[in-house]
Amino acid sequence: MATSAEEIERVYRERYAPFTRAIAALLGDEQRAHDAVQEGFARALTRRRQFRGGSLEAWVWRIVVRQAQDSRRRPVERLADDLAADLVASDEDPELAAAIRRLPPRRRLIVFLRYFGDLSYEAIGELCGISPGTVGATLAQAHEELRRELQPEEVRR
Repeated sequence: MATSAEEIERVYRERYAPFTRAIAALLGDEQRAHDAVQEGFARALTRRRQFRGGSLEAWVWRIVVRQAQDSRRRPVERLADDLAADLVASDEDPELAAAIRRLPPRRRLIVFLRYFGDLSYEAIGELCGISPGTVGATLAQAHEELRRELQPEEVRR
């Protein structure tokens, strides 16, 4: 089930900003992120006949993330550990930024993909190799952990 160049171009036009934000957080460099996203989409175009169905966006995400990792020469499996510490600008909400950094790697990755990459549960599931229900459960756990950690101390008592 190959995909057309037009479908990949549509994803590029509609989703370029979230891809770039996410990859910039991963690489810690906005210019390198633009380069990695553009190169990843170029690879997706040349490999479009290899697309076998499912979420086109998740398939492109895998290619773009691999391209970003290749530019760092680090394995893809380390994605959750490599997320930039400043995903949330610390001057905007330093407590939230610190709480997100303390989440376990899998929860941090799923929070990152959902709120910084703006991916759907289905796309996150496909990218991570889990079901959309597991994505939802993981986000619920992360929300609860963040809520508990960010709750004012007098409310916790």
